[in-house]
Amino acid sequence: MSRRKAREIAFKVLFQVDQVEADPKQAFEYLLREKKLKDNDYSFSWELVDGCLKNLDVIDKKIMVYARDWSIERMLSVDRNIMRLASYEILYIDSTEDVIAIDEAIEISKKYGDENSGKFVNAILDKISGEKK
Repeated sequence: MSRRKAREIAFKVLFQVDQVEADPKQAFEYLLREKKLKDNDYSFSWELVDGCLKNLDVIDKKIMVYARDWSIERMLSVDRNIMRLASYEILYIDSTEDVIAIDEAIEISKKYGDENSGKFVNAILDKISGEKK
């Protein structure tokens, strides 16, 4: 469960950066005031944020390859940032199995997105994961 909490915090930071151009580190530290993380989960969560932002162009291009007729800007911000987060995990973190990253993204999208978010996120991430094989 703590990894999920770490992912949710990372998602919320990415969402804030996307919506209001928040400073990532300040947003991260602010969110940690209400939800404490163990040291290794803290590091994991920040790695997701930092890595995602550093590789945003590559990640967004990868998402857009499979999001037919959807520009990255047209997607719900929730969906966009959940897919960015999970795509980073799939593409750059070998210690996380793709199926786990995808499942976690679906669960987070069900919590924060709309009724179609889970299916949309799953379809795109499954294709990104399949491309690696």
